[in-house]
Amino acid sequence: MRKTGLLAIAAVIQSMSFNALAVTYQFHEKQYRQDVKTLSSTQFAGRAPLSPQEKLTTDYLVNAYKRIGLEPGYKGQFLQPVPMAKITTDQHMRLKVGHESFNNVTEFTARTERLSQQINLKNSDVVFCGYGIDAPEYHWNDYQGVDVKGKTVIVLVNDPGFATQDPKLFTGNAMTYYGRWTYKFEEAAKQGAKAVFVVHETAPAGYGWDVVKNSVGGNQLSLVDQAQNLDTVAVMGWLQHDTAKKIFAQAGYDFDKLKRKAVSRHFKPIDLKLKARLKLNNHIEQSTSYNVIAQLSAKTKTDETIIVHAHWDHLGQFSDNKGKVHTFHGAVDNASGDAAVMDLARNLKAQADKMTFKRNIIFADFTGEEAGLIGAKQFAKNPPVPTKDLVAMVNIDGMNTNKAMNSVLDYGKGMSSLDRYLADAAKVQGRTVQVDPHPQTGLYFRSDHFALAQAGIPSLLFMGLGDPDYVKYRYHKEADKYQASWTLEGVKQDLALMNMIIVKLANNHDWPKWTKDSAFKKRRSQDGR
Repeated sequence: MRKTGLLAIAAVIQSMSFNALAVTYQFHEKQYRQDVKTLSSTQFAGRAPLSPQEKLTTDYLVNAYKRIGLEPGYKGQFLQPVPMAKITTDQHMRLKVGHESFNNVTEFTARTERLSQQINLKNSDVVFCGYGIDAPEYHWNDYQGVDVKGKTVIVLVNDPGFATQDPKLFTGNAMTYYGRWTYKFEEAAKQGAKAVFVVHETAPAGYGWDVVKNSVGGNQLSLVDQAQNLDTVAVMGWLQHDTAKKIFAQAGYDFDKLKRKAVSRHFKPIDLKLKARLKLNNHIEQSTSYNVIAQLSAKTKTDETIIVHAHWDHLGQFSDNKGKVHTFHGAVDNASGDAAVMDLARNLKAQADKMTFKRNIIFADFTGEEAGLIGAKQFAKNPPVPTKDLVAMVNIDGMNTNKAMNSVLDYGKGMSSLDRYLADAAKVQGRTVQVDPHPQTGLYFRSDHFALAQAGIPSLLFMGLGDPDYVKYRYHKEADKYQASWTLEGVKQDLALMNMIIVKLANNHDWPKWTKDSAFKKRRSQDGR
């Protein structure tokens, strides 16, 4: 096509509505199935970072992007180094509180991110700090009037809004970031605590104890900072609900009664007058994992960039006490997402050959999402272009592998103007936009886009899990395997929708905005956006 023809197409694209962009999406079903099947195969052994299968995984992704015709996306390379530590904790440990002793895995879990060969929790005072939240904007401080330096803190999962279902308290049923266990560990570290244990309950956590124990095994991964992670809380743990009840009973308290009292702003931390003892013996290996980053460059010189992403890692393998090897294949979570990013790359590269995209598009697969958004945090700290030039992120964390849906979920609805893009694209497909039906699980704060949001970059999360039994029977379990019976109708439908949004963003001058006052909005304004 002549240059004048390309310029004409570009001019049309700039003013295109989503109706005009709703061309038939070229879904490469055979290749998609092969990608998911391969990445979730036993050969890839659950795609654990720093495992021998990491290179298999990253090579597979890099070679796919090369075949598609993409360029390296990080300082002339397809791989971004992510300094990481593998901390293997001896699982023959017991938590002692008062005169009670508790079994690892069945009654509690514990880990550390500190690069210390031994963590010794010795006669540490135990304090119950309600929800473990210090949130000035909600006039809430569970640490007010107490010094927890060097102590063991027990906190509740989720936040007071969920417990009361009061929409005027925090955000009611919808979890805020203050309800996430990651926040509770971070805040306890700021307060100087030596250890923090979150009490697990299925409803407010959004998942059962099996997910906790499968996610916190002997090998834990951590991003490594210059201080060797000594600014993190020494012991990060969970208590099974019955374990917490036994601990509180020892101290002369009814756990359920105290939990009900903790939903008040007037609640004061309670010294349980008990001592906690726990020893973590750790084997530490420092190494480098990698994010995969490829780029489709704009025809005109620009640094403005859109990110399309899925995390490549899953939970790997482990051997039980009988020597049986268990493989967590991670087919839906998140081989289906990686295959989706590759399919979008094929389509967008073909479209870019026919039109002039005004913005670069990065196709990324981050490491270490399951271990705490590690690769995403590294990308946010060290992006290939300044954060002020990162327009928006489309993050895929599991695809709807079965039938098409007449609606699409908006996780984090009302947080940014990307809602409008989602609604407009859905309307073209004859779909409605629904809010997250389980806002109490806080999914918006649990996937890689959240690390980018903390850097100020608006995002859309796609987690189209159409199977209602998935979380109960397959999420973070061995059963998350590729199924030849998948219809993939939902995959094709959602990829066409994402394609519309990405093309629109790639060809306009809009900068999506945070619409709610938040730390995200404040960070974006610091970049002048």
